Amino acid sequence: MKIAVLGAGAWGTALAISAASHPVAPGSPRHQVGLWTRDALQAAELVATRQNARYLPGVSLPEPIAVHHGPAESLPDWVAGHDLAIVATPMAALRGLLTPLVSCPVPLAWLCKGFEMPLAGGLGLLGHEVLAEVATGAGLKPADVRCGVLSGPSFAQEVARGQPTALVAASASAEVRDALVAAFHSPSLRVYVNDDVAGVEVGGAVKNVLAIATGLCDGLQLGLNARAALITRGLAEMTRLGAALGARAETFMGLSGLGDLVLTATGDLSRNRRVGQLLAEGRTLQQAVDSLGHVAEGVYSARTVVLRAQSLGVDMPIAQGVVALLDGQMLPAQAVAVLMGRGARGEG
Repeated sequence: MKIAVLGAGAWGTALAISAASHPVAPGSPRHQVGLWTRDALQAAELVATRQNARYLPGVSLPEPIAVHHGPAESLPDWVAGHDLAIVATPMAALRGLLTPLVSCPVPLAWLCKGFEMPLAGGLGLLGHEVLAEVATGAGLKPADVRCGVLSGPSFAQEVARGQPTALVAASASAEVRDALVAAFHSPSLRVYVNDDVAGVEVGGAVKNVLAIATGLCDGLQLGLNARAALITRGLAEMTRLGAALGARAETFMGLSGLGDLVLTATGDLSRNRRVGQLLAEGRTLQQAVDSLGHVAEGVYSARTVVLRAQSLGVDMPIAQGVVALLDGQMLPAQAVAVLMGRGARGEG
C-alpha cells in the first residue's frame, strides 16, 4: 500500500514510521510511505540524517519512507499516486490542505484534534465541518468525498518507538475505515473503527482543554481526588457538547473520548497538561507556550470550544474556567475556587 502523509511534525512522522515498519502480512512487503513537508530545509535534513531531530530525536526513518517537499498546490498530482492520504498538520492548516485535495480521487483522513479558529462573527468548526465547507465550495457534495479521521490516545514518541497503542478510525465510508485499518493496523498499533465522526472529533478537541485544567490541578498539588473529579466531570462536559453536535454518547466511553482524555490529562508527555502545570507555577501563558517548543492545541481551541458550547446552550464550567485562566481573568487558585463553589446538583 502507498500512503501519503502530509506534515512532518511529531505525529505525522511517528505514524509514517509505524506504517513503514511493519509488513502488511507475514512475508509481504512493508507499506511505501511518502512523508511530505512544505519546508525544503526540513526535507533536506530528513533525507540527510534519516531522523526528525526536532520532533523525534533518536528515532530513525525506515527505508520505505520517501521524503517529499513542495508547495501545497503541487499536492494533487503527487497524492494521486498513492492509495491513501493522511493530513498530519495542526488544525489551523487543515483547510489549506483540504482545498487542493478535496477533488483528488484518493481516500483521505486527518489527524488534527481541535476546532478551527472562527472567522469574524462565525463559530469554530470541527474537521468534518471544514471538509463540508471546502467540498461545497468546490461544487461537490460533502457526502461524496471519501474522508475520515484517525484519532485516539497516542503520544507520538511511543508510536514511533513501536510501543503498544490503540486508535480509532472514524468515517461514514466503510472504504475509508478499511483503508485506515489496512494502512496502520499492526502488531504494535491496533486500529478500531467507528462511523461517529463528530463524536471522535469532539473527544479529540475537548480533551486538550480539560488536560490544561488537570495540569493546573496537579501543579497546585490538589491531590488525586481532585484529579479524578476533574477528569470525570470533564468527560461529562465533553459528552454534553458531543450530543449537541450530533454525536453518540457511547463514543465518549471509547478511545477518542475517555481513552484520550485519561492519557492527555495524566501523561507526562502531554503538552496541554504541561501548560496547566506551568501556569500553576506562576508562569505567564506566553512563557508556558514558549517553553514547550511544540503546539499545545488546547491553548488555541479552548475559547472556540466554549463559544461553540455557548451557541448550543451547553454548560461547560471546567472549559470556561480554563478560558478565564488563559485570558488572565483569573489566577489559578481563583479558577479552582470558582469550580468548587458551584452549587450542588444531580450527577446526570
